[in-house]
Amino acid sequence: MTYTRRFVTFAIAGLYLAGCQSGGATQSATRPAASSAMRAAPNAAFDRWVVGAKARATARGISSATVTRAFRNVGYLPGVVERDRNQTEFVRSFEDYMAIAASDDRIAKGRAMLRKHAGLLSQLQAKYGVEKEVIVAVWGLESRYGERRGDVPVISALSTLAFDGRRGKFFEGQLMAALKILERGDVSADRMTGSWAGAMGHTQFIPTSYLAYAVDFGGDGRRDIWSDDPTDALASTAAYLSRSGWKRGQRWGDEITGRAPSGRGRVVKPAGDSGPVFEVYHNYGVLGRYNNAQKYIIGVGHLSDRLVGRPALRASFGPDENGMTLADRKALQRGLTRAGYDVGEADGVIGKKTLQAIEAFQRARGLPVTGKPSQALLTQLQ
Repeated sequence: MTYTRRFVTFAIAGLYLAGCQSGGATQSATRPAASSAMRAAPNAAFDRWVVGAKARATARGISSATVTRAFRNVGYLPGVVERDRNQTEFVRSFEDYMAIAASDDRIAKGRAMLRKHAGLLSQLQAKYGVEKEVIVAVWGLESRYGERRGDVPVISALSTLAFDGRRGKFFEGQLMAALKILERGDVSADRMTGSWAGAMGHTQFIPTSYLAYAVDFGGDGRRDIWSDDPTDALASTAAYLSRSGWKRGQRWGDEITGRAPSGRGRVVKPAGDSGPVFEVYHNYGVLGRYNNAQKYIIGVGHLSDRLVGRPALRASFGPDENGMTLADRKALQRGLTRAGYDVGEADGVIGKKTLQAIEAFQRARGLPVTGKPSQALLTQLQ
């Protein structure tokens, strides 16, 4: 089986889009404490497994000193197993995914990053032939431009997943690759943090892909994708896409509305017969090498378009099961915000915060507490 950079999950970026990333705070030079959901728990069987894993690592040529440092504070993380068994990305609709991936806030921050890192991005575009807006779009979906890089100790996370056994061989391979990264001195064990599934840094490389594609663009002798400075992470992403066959100057795809396909690519309908239709080209497949989830590929492509001023999707998804369109849901969220309730960003996606806000509003007004969005509720909020 051929693994893309992120076979680890259906779309690890969906963790950030769905708000279920284990971290949340920007990661500094020293590792912050992992969130309470990712605390280690005693597990004698895991401890025995670690003994064997350490022996297998040294048999592969990893030094005893590196193995000792890497496993010094290793622990079994039940929260990692829970996340692996209950990945919410599978249920998010394409409409909701796109609403979050190319939200007004994500677009505004991405344009700010294009300005802030203009010099670096121009160098990367010239060296690797990957458009700067594409690099930034990947960054935006992977970690919200570095804000959510993950605070879970990677050695503990990968050891837990390898021990758990559901994809044990794959995750043990990632663990051994992580140990090689430590051996090379690119990062210390206490700074090697990432997502619950072992994806690391600003653009969430898994260890094997890091070994294959990461670059030291900053010239300090380390390929540092973990620090606050995104230089090496963005360069590594550009290098990955370049080596995967990215063709500069070519589109990833186009939404086709009211016209026939040009015949240059193939047609995809991510929302079925309702919603937008795209004609996709060679670079669509290259983005699929980075992450092969259709939602993710189109999310990156569309966000990159919006960052340089191309229009929003034109096709309508129509009303949802509550009779509300995306515009209605955004208006509902803005109304709740005006009324003093926290819904997060008004992106039109009805998540936990919005549902809690609806319940609180209904309770405060003496209304039946249904927790459901509706046109009637929208009218009251307006």
